[in-house]
Amino acid sequence: MSDAKTTPNLSDQLGTFIPYLRRYARALTGSQTSGDTFAAATLEAILADRSVLDGTDVKTGLFRVLYGIWSSAGAPVEDGEQGPRAKAQKHLATLTNNSREALLLYTIEGFSYDNIATILNVDKSEAEELVAIARREMADAVTGSVMIIEDEAIIAMDIESIVADMGHRVTGIARTRDEATALARADVPDLILADIQLADNSSGIDAVNDMLAELGMRPVIFITAFPERLLTGDKPEPAFLISKPYTEDQVISAVSQAMFFSSTETLHA
Repeated sequence: MSDAKTTPNLSDQLGTFIPYLRRYARALTGSQTSGDTFAAATLEAILADRSVLDGTDVKTGLFRVLYGIWSSAGAPVEDGEQGPRAKAQKHLATLTNNSREALLLYTIEGFSYDNIATILNVDKSEAEELVAIARREMADAVTGSVMIIEDEAIIAMDIESIVADMGHRVTGIARTRDEATALARADVPDLILADIQLADNSSGIDAVNDMLAELGMRPVIFITAFPERLLTGDKPEPAFLISKPYTEDQVISAVSQAMFFSSTETLHA
């Protein structure tokens, strides 16, 4: 009886991992809407046939099912897209097959090479090679200007160093909502990297929404210690999200992914 009480059932385990499945799917597509559609299709497939999880732990199996749906669909952004997002799709098509998927699994979601191999249905050595290939291909792909919104000086300097080493130009660092708006007006960035809670208790979310409303859509990466709170699917939420504490690999991967896409969905507080 004690085992039955302490062992989580499948629904509870899925509920724990769904926010991170959404994060992965959104990063693949560059869109909350498209990403959540893939995540929902994954859950529907599992509910229809729970045996698709056989032979794996629940989290690995969940991502394996998503990958199967994603790879069969073969569309990194929504059908019918035109303009910059269509260009992003064309650019993504030039990357080595499965490399970007492997890089996200390794850097953002923290899967081991063994688990990545299971998810992508390849062997471990190929999983390792795919991550290495993705790093090479994406490092040389797109550069631009990046604005950092972060109130902790050490974190801000660390992010600035990582972004600069990638070849991007940092337009500046803002500590508050008002500073962010002023900085964006003075030097319009190609990408915004924003913390959620700022120095004067203002919101990085509000700051980003101010800028997107005034300057137009552009990629945004949010950094937060509580990513699951921004991955519910209940309202407009970010397509790109990094958890605190972050690693250098996570920042590099997220920035590279976001630079492929020239729009993002706003997040309302």
